[in-house]
Order: sequence, then structure tokens, then C-alpha cells
Amino acid sequence: MRRGQATAIAAHLRIGPGWPGVPSGYGRVVRNRRVAVLGVASSAGTHHAGQERAPAALRAAGLVDRLRAGGIDVEDRGDVVHEVFVADEMASRARNLRAVVRVARTAADVVADTLAGGALPLVLGGDCTITLGVVAGVQRIDPAAGLLYFDGDADLSTPGTTSSGVLDAMGIAHLLGLADTELAGLGPRTPALDDHSIALIGYDGSDVESFSGTTLAARPDLVAFADHEVRSDPERCARDAVAALRRWTTNVIVHFDVDAVDSRDLPLANYPHYGTGVALADAARVLSVLCAAPGLAAIVLTEVNPSYDPTGRQLARYVDAVVTAITHALTTS
Repeated sequence: MRRGQATAIAAHLRIGPGWPGVPSGYGRVVRNRRVAVLGVASSAGTHHAGQERAPAALRAAGLVDRLRAGGIDVEDRGDVVHEVFVADEMASRARNLRAVVRVARTAADVVADTLAGGALPLVLGGDCTITLGVVAGVQRIDPAAGLLYFDGDADLSTPGTTSSGVLDAMGIAHLLGLADTELAGLGPRTPALDDHSIALIGYDGSDVESFSGTTLAARPDLVAFADHEVRSDPERCARDAVAALRRWTTNVIVHFDVDAVDSRDLPLANYPHYGTGVALADAARVLSVLCAAPGLAAIVLTEVNPSYDPTGRQLARYVDAVVTAITHALTTS
């Protein structure tokens, strides 16, 4: 990376000491940054089709216009990739792997280019596997970047433990090096994340497919707040997650899966979560704190399936919550 390019990037990201080509003195969080909306319209890594429609549906529900009305400088760059779920072989332990890798690599390229151009990527998914690409793209700029993962699932399933083969439930396992497919090697380092550079927020500890208490017990440095903890005090959990990562990371990606919201309140998640997670209002509070984290490098919104909302009422509620949270975070010091 040339010094001039690194300097431009560092003006928007908090690059840690010793990063090649970055002069000393950088580190201030820049608010009111230009936001680039990037649609990653993919359902390749999940259970069935539908999520590939989410970026268009979110735009139609006013997400971009509402951000602009809130004072955010937004450039909508359209959908950068479109991939629809197809059924894989019944015995597959990593379903649609080639398509999922293709989408994630495209996301990595576009996110890295967006950061190099000085904008904050707001990535509209799409299933959760796109976050692996976003992490890889950010880590081309800062290999030590961390992840604030607000999700109704821990996504610790692996090809060796899965009963479904759905890669959507294996994202964190790949980032931590517990799963070994091409998705584990998208970025400049393997594993992509150390235990102390990730926080799991809002997961359902009773989900036998994607949660592993044994894994968490063996990784005491991994910050984890189960859904019942977030329900008890949403903002405290979010603040503690940000503070924990701040000790080790300079830049962070914020991932928000709508299945962190109890489907009794907001039935939009591709794989419904009834009776777990948090209320939509509490999710907005968490998201606002996370997006206000120093060194925010990217925001990823995942798992919305517009097929579940023919009237558009739930999408409107979701957009209102997300826009309120992001606008507050990006325009308030």
C-alpha cells in the first residue's frame, strides 16, 4: 500500500501504531462520514431463497432516503452481487460453498475499495455469510480489526458438527478457525479473528445447531452476552462489548442480524426466532451503541426476508429502528 493511500484511509479509520505507511498522529474518530450503501443480495448460504430480495426491499422502504433526511451523506452504489439459493446435494456438509465464497470475495473487494475511497460501508444483506467477506475487506486495511456480532445465533456450527450443512450457521466458526473451508481464508490472516477481537451479542444459548457451550468455555477471552443478558440491560451489554474490544482492536465491524429480535415482535428473520432475542426497541438501543464505537469501519445488516412481510409494515418498523440507531450514532459525538 502506498503512503498516500494509507494516509487517506487512516483519516477515516483508527489505524493502530506501527501500521505500515501511516504517519503518527492519527486515531481520532471521524463523525459525519460519507456512507456508501452496498447491496449484497445473496441467499446462497442459507436455508432457502428470499434474502436476496432484501436490499431492494430496504431501499423501497426508505432506508437510504431516511438516512439522508437524518443528515447522513449517503451514496447508494446499488447491488454489487446477486446470488439466489439453490438446493445442494442432500449429504453436503457445506451447502453451496462455491457460490457463498464467490459472494464473500466480491463483498471483500468492494468493502476494501470503499474504505480506500474514504467512505463507511453500509452493507445490506443477504445472509450472514456476507459478513465473512466484509471482515476480510476491512482487514485488508487493518488486519487487527474486530467484530461486534449482534445476532440471534452464535454461528459456531462447523462442517463436522452440522446437521443441516447451512453455512449461514458457521460464520463465527470460520472466523475463529474452527471450520476449515475456503471461507476461512478470505482475508490476510488465518484465523481471521482472535478470541479477544470478537464479541457475540444476543445469541440463543439453547440452540443446539449453532451454539457450543464447550467452545465458549474453552475460550475465556471471547466476549459473549446471551440473549437473556441483553434483554436484562441492552445498553450495558453493548457498552461492555465495545469496551472489551477497545482493549485489543482499533477498528470494528458491526454486524446486525434481524434474528436477534424476537420474531413475536418482528417476524422478518429468514429463520424465525420466536421467544428468544430482544424486542425491536431494545435492538435499536444496542445497535446505536455499537455503531457509535470508536473506529467504526463497516456496518452489515443481514437476514431480512421480505417474503414474510407482504404488507411492508414490518419492513417499515425495521427501517425506522435501524435508521434511528445509525443516524444517532453517526451524528452524535
